[in-house]
Amino acid sequence: QVQLVESGGGLVQPGASLRLSCVASGGTFTDYAIGWFRQAPGKEREFVAAINWSLGTYIHDSVKGRFTIARDNAKNMVSLQMNSLKIEDTAVYYCAADGSSGGYYHGTQPRHFGFWGQGTQVTVSS
Repeated sequence: QVQLVESGGGLVQPGASLRLSCVASGGTFTDYAIGWFRQAPGKEREFVAAINWSLGTYIHDSVKGRFTIARDNAKNMVSLQMNSLKIEDTAVYYCAADGSSGGYYHGTQPRHFGFWGQGTQVTVSS
């Protein structure tokens, strides 16, 4: 089974950038699609972006144009580049793996992803 570890969160001002990383271990990395989700206090966990093994991506409309997801299969790593951060981007960000479809994501709900990291806090505040 794959294990996921996120890093790169922090406290930044509005308009700043952050790059989150998710490193996987165990299993075969290309067997998994990787997604990023976020959860703000008192809110449900929501989809942010996903990337399949062959680098096809899907970005949620709420962050399209500001966030970019990338993947390095040689390093078992997925990154989330977040630019022009807004206060409403504040949340715990999680990476997750979907191993049910041969490295392709088959949905954007949390239930579609069977493996999760512990999360990294992103706080955007002036």
